[in-house]
Amino acid sequence: MKIVADLHTHTITSVHAYATALEMITEAERIGLHAFAITDHGESMHGTPHPYYFMNLHAIPRVMKGVRVLKGIEANIIDRKGNLDADESILSNLDFCIASMHMPTFHDEVNVDTCTEAYLNIAENPHINMIAHSGSPYFKYDYETVIKRFAEKGKLIEINNASIKHKPDFVPNCKEIAKLCVKYGCRVAVDTDAHFITQLGRADEALSMLEEIGFPEELIVNSSVENFNRYLSEMNIPLE
Repeated sequence: MKIVADLHTHTITSVHAYATALEMITEAERIGLHAFAITDHGESMHGTPHPYYFMNLHAIPRVMKGVRVLKGIEANIIDRKGNLDADESILSNLDFCIASMHMPTFHDEVNVDTCTEAYLNIAENPHINMIAHSGSPYFKYDYETVIKRFAEKGKLIEINNASIKHKPDFVPNCKEIAKLCVKYGCRVAVDTDAHFITQLGRADEALSMLEEIGFPEELIVNSSVENFNRYLSEMNIPLE
């Protein structure tokens, strides 16, 4: 199994990433990716772009070098109410919106109850497609309750390759999350969270973990061009 689209990547605009959008597009073409999403961080992360950056992402063609380029954001969840550091005018202008939690940008007390409440509120946000790297032990939530709600709302749970490859304490949580996604029929996207071209599209560790637990390929929206295009159509995201 491999991924045909990488829906969580960063460019040099995120400051702590090291490739331009054009370099990422060129690499996506070189390795044969069908699509990828540019999802730089929302403004509460240190050093990240002005809102104008996200409003003007339409300047990048939808298809370039044969690669479908989705314009997106990784918005930071800033409190238990599910508020984000990107407002509706930005989110509604983009193809693919991720919500995630990071230590510098979450301003409520961190515990299972606050994280669960935040994710349940995110499930109600019509602009959010997916939550990212939610296997963090620091931001643990009631997996069963949230994943069931995400399945009902048609949201994606990310299986984040960087978490599995570099953070061993995430792995048991990621496995538990994946098994609950199977239980409730919640779709996932396997992504790299790439911060440089050498990471783009390379999700071997995450795919191996899913194969180990017998995760069904039909629940992985980016496991085939057919699955991916079906998802785009369902979300009214242009195919090209």
